[in-house]
Amino acid sequence: MKPHDILKLKDHRPFPLPDGPWLMKQVWNHLLFAHWPVSSSEIAPLIPKGLALDLREGTPWLTISPFRVNGQRIRGLPPIPFASRFPELNVRTYVVCGGRPGIYFFSLDASSRLSVEAARRLRLPYMNAGMDVAEQGGTIRYRSKREDRRGGPAAFHAAYRAESNRLLHAAPGSLLHWLTERYCLYTTGKSGELLTVDIHHRPWPLREASLSVAVNTMTDPLGIRLPGDAQLLTYTDRLDVLFWPLRKADRQV
Repeated sequence: MKPHDILKLKDHRPFPLPDGPWLMKQVWNHLLFAHWPVSSSEIAPLIPKGLALDLREGTPWLTISPFRVNGQRIRGLPPIPFASRFPELNVRTYVVCGGRPGIYFFSLDASSRLSVEAARRLRLPYMNAGMDVAEQGGTIRYRSKREDRRGGPAAFHAAYRAESNRLLHAAPGSLLHWLTERYCLYTTGKSGELLTVDIHHRPWPLREASLSVAVNTMTDPLGIRLPGDAQLLTYTDRLDVLFWPLRKADRQV
């Protein structure tokens, strides 16, 4: 989708589009959401001051999301060679600040060293990883092993696929809607100040998914034990996403 077409679709947002022009565009392909309910006692100490854990019926959730970034580019510029296409693997939870629900990333592993270092300048916890992704017959085989000393050892070896051709958009009020329809992320600056990045895209086009995991140590550096298999899985073939510049966040929680 072209940016102006993405911007036309905005009625689904929980808060208005940000002021000012967007900064960066990405396309996300072959994206899996694997969601787990987790313990507040394990996850709460990891959340920066100024953010509150967003809870669903009293429980926080954690999500691991492997996918491929394609067509990454800065506004007004063509895609940068060697930094526009790469696998990425996120570990995230759900927070709220100033009445705005958002995402807090514990880690963002990627295979593009240039993109990792550029994102770390924006105070996002990106880390270098050796990654390999292959698609065959609709199954995505995904292997990632962190190679960055700035984070503890972590690996993810798995295969996943869509199990239905039927697209769905999460119903407002549902758990799936609560987990996916979020339009900002939070991080902290050098002095501990709270920062945010606004994002925008159409409503998530989701399909039911399956996941077979051989290795998953992505939460080991956090001291978080995942309770067995993911409780909720979805697959998205493609989503076009716009990002706005990093800015200071409202600390009112």
